[in-house]
Amino acid sequence: MKKRGKRYNSLIKNYNQKQLFSYQDAVAIVKKNAKAKFDESFDIAMKLGVDPRKADQLVRGTVSLPHGIGKKVRVLVLAKEAKEKEALDAGADYAGLEDYLEKIKSGWTDVDVIISTPDVMGEVGKLGKILGPRGLMPNPKSGTVTFDVAKAVQEVKAGKIEYRVDKTGNIHASVGKCSFPEDKLAENISVFFSSIMKAKPQTAKGKYVKSVNFSSTMGPGVSVNELSFQAKD
Repeated sequence: MKKRGKRYNSLIKNYNQKQLFSYQDAVAIVKKNAKAKFDESFDIAMKLGVDPRKADQLVRGTVSLPHGIGKKVRVLVLAKEAKEKEALDAGADYAGLEDYLEKIKSGWTDVDVIISTPDVMGEVGKLGKILGPRGLMPNPKSGTVTFDVAKAVQEVKAGKIEYRVDKTGNIHASVGKCSFPEDKLAENISVFFSSIMKAKPQTAKGKYVKSVNFSSTMGPGVSVNELSFQAKD
């Protein structure tokens, strides 16, 4: 059994770990337990009743959180010269093509999101072994392969995040910072949850949402009653 530290053990005394809380109450508990010396991220984990090995049950999508995620998102736009200025004017941190392709080949991946125009994906695709495992490969389904780079950059900077179910049927995402007011965190979470529900595969059988858990970066998890989202609606 994994040994927990004194700090962790003291935090779990603040609530009943076996209880399912409404998502609003769970937000309050996680915020109260965020005792680290830095502004912890507010994370959500969902266990879904899908089989990710089947292509028609792969839950994947994007969602724009109304209050962002509370962190500076570093964006690289891979595009030919004609689109560089458009990308930089829209707020991209980096924009270009050949120089950045070479940097990535050398191991540089110091960005959070990469956006690419369709005409250069032939070159970008060759970097799949580097970008894929890091979740940085541009993809049309997430809106990161587009000629409208200005719009894509602005959406990402404003709080658009991508989610994808992993091989065990779980989805993890950061939906804000623990310093956010409770109402803003609750709204971000509600929008995220609604997006997951809308992405339910038609072929999924049985219970779709098996469990929901909130936590801060360094704090213990809090179990959430998914029915509390329906009560809000």
